Amino acid sequence: MNTKVKEVLTSVLERFRDGDIPEAVAYSLYPIPEIPSSKWSLMNRMLMFFGGTRDARGYQQWQKVNRYVKKGSTALYILVPFFKKVDGSGEERQELYGFGCKPVFPVETTEGDPLEYENIQLPDLPLLARAQEWNISVKAIPGNYRYHGFYLQDKKEISLATPEEKVFFHELSHAGHEKIIGRLTNGQDPLQEIVAELCAAVLCKLVGKQQSDTFGNSYRYIEHYAEKIKMTPHGACLKVISETEKVLCLILNGSVEDKEDLNRLAA
Repeated sequence: MNTKVKEVLTSVLERFRDGDIPEAVAYSLYPIPEIPSSKWSLMNRMLMFFGGTRDARGYQQWQKVNRYVKKGSTALYILVPFFKKVDGSGEERQELYGFGCKPVFPVETTEGDPLEYENIQLPDLPLLARAQEWNISVKAIPGNYRYHGFYLQDKKEISLATPEEKVFFHELSHAGHEKIIGRLTNGQDPLQEIVAELCAAVLCKLVGKQQSDTFGNSYRYIEHYAEKIKMTPHGACLKVISETEKVLCLILNGSVEDKEDLNRLAA
């Protein structure tokens, strides 16, 4: 086996051991549309995700959009299949005979013209200071119909594909929940999702600036995850209400003990 190919596959096996694969698959399944990597195999999109980026391209591909790889930048490697033509029963066909590696460079290692998806602007989000206090970066990304944002706990990063405050509150709630329990379960754990959505709905009422009706969407979101654990939405909310209160207190007041804003909401 090619040495570089072996290194790439070994890195994937290590991610299995560390439990990172479910999260990588979740985000890699729905790539940024209209960029070269959106047509890559799931394996290569996962390798890109492991490399800490959501957009990687070959040297010449970057040049086509008037961006250039910075001197000294380190490449990521993706797997490239090798095929050969074979004759069988009088019919020519392509047969896979191995893999090689191709270097690609993350967008973070390039400079030049702005990319189309970089034009997304985030508003002055309420509670942004809390994310900054926790050393969590908040950035805009292009989205699609499957997600509007996500929180990466290992990178301490909230990525938003919408300016809607509730999405930010949902992801900030995941970050707060992580600070309380130590580490979130990888992937979309139903109870963790219900905690985050409950928190987001409360934060919208307390400090959200947008007037759009999002509470019907919150109910459907909670109902969806409650069904996964064979509970009613009401029962699932009761199950996590204590944990939800702790997350809200931490976000609003910096302490799980201070309930001032929650008491004001109840009144």
